[in-house]
Amino acid sequence: METAHLADLRRRDEAHLLHPFTDHPDLHRQGTHVIQEASGCHVTDETGQRLLDGLAGLWCVNVGYGRREIAEAVRKQIETVAFYPSFFNTTTEPTILLADKLASLAPRGLGKVFFSNSGSEANETALKLIRAYHKLRGEPRRTKILTRTFSYHGVGLATTSMTGLPSCTEPFDLPLPGFLHVPGPHPYGVASEKSPADYAAWCLEETERLIAKEGADTIAAFFAEPVQGAGGVIVPPPGHLKALRELCRKHGILFVADEVITGFGRLGAWFASSLWDLEPDFVNTAKGITSGYVPLGATLVSDPIADVLKRGGYLAHGFTYTGHPVAAAAALANIAILEREKLIERVRDDVGPYFQKKLHAFAGHPAVGEVRGFGLIGALDLLPRGGRPALQTPPILGAKAVALLRKEGVIVRGIRDLIAMSPPLIVTHEEIDFLFAGVERTLDRLWDG
Repeated sequence: METAHLADLRRRDEAHLLHPFTDHPDLHRQGTHVIQEASGCHVTDETGQRLLDGLAGLWCVNVGYGRREIAEAVRKQIETVAFYPSFFNTTTEPTILLADKLASLAPRGLGKVFFSNSGSEANETALKLIRAYHKLRGEPRRTKILTRTFSYHGVGLATTSMTGLPSCTEPFDLPLPGFLHVPGPHPYGVASEKSPADYAAWCLEETERLIAKEGADTIAAFFAEPVQGAGGVIVPPPGHLKALRELCRKHGILFVADEVITGFGRLGAWFASSLWDLEPDFVNTAKGITSGYVPLGATLVSDPIADVLKRGGYLAHGFTYTGHPVAAAAALANIAILEREKLIERVRDDVGPYFQKKLHAFAGHPAVGEVRGFGLIGALDLLPRGGRPALQTPPILGAKAVALLRKEGVIVRGIRDLIAMSPPLIVTHEEIDFLFAGVERTLDRLWDG
């Protein structure tokens, strides 16, 4: 990109654009990165540097960049019916076909779909449907929502209130009343000396104590990410989520799986809920449903709950773009790629195990405090020479590692004092090698100061 053009873009950006999840003074000191091209697992920035995208955009570009099949599906749909709402007893063909396809892929019993535009809206939709469901069943006191520390569920007032990250809630004086947090299964994050299994068992005990304190008949639902992504790639020990599901079932509390990140192949299955036999009442998803090509969210609803909602009459919820035909067409094309190229099986049997082997090889590095991952998602918690007591407040190692890795030609995400990775499902062994070679050099530089 020409220097004058880049300077002009950065000037306009600073003058007019508010970036999400950004420290704006820091952004404009460095200069906004402008991505110019993208293909496969790589993007090209404003300097012409080709970067391996080790985060798949934002945990979402599952089939990689530049897929002509999706572009062609979008083009055809725009030419045919660019938009018509799903209000007024009407919809469009790709919207119906996508709902049918999702029902065929969904975990057992989730046969109904409500479309939205993002993961935040998918979670917000579930919140409203849950309140309506309990009211229709004569339990209007069931309004409280349980989530976990280190969780992330979106950016609306309600979905931020569900989020268990103080950096997201404190600037806005959230959570709202009625949103309660129990401990998430992350002993490293709270410096617990318990083993992961023992700490997870304690989390269940604490959850049951809170249910008893609040009154089970006041609690509507529990929202849980199968892997807590933005909280630091927190993978629960085997059986923990199913035990949590059973605890909710015992108390008549609905169980909602937030699969915005884990859906559509990231863990080597269409949905983590099926992989771990969670039998959720709702699954909320977005991101990988279109591989990020077009905004789309979906709330998958169990048939018994949907039946109650339908008998309730007029369903006064929806968005202008609910079931947008262009987004639906993109999703159908994206899912066809996942099926045709067997990308989910590839994650399960090939690149997922290879990625995890390379990731866990860093367990002995002195700059690494903990390694976590599953399928094609992983994280490394970072340490300075003085160990955990020498970590700074606010955290800096994640951001430092991101900057160093960019110089290595790799994009990852910095979260507190850790780096997170989730490359496209099409990533090759050679690209995984390149990613972790850059990680190794970066860790050595961090350790050497």
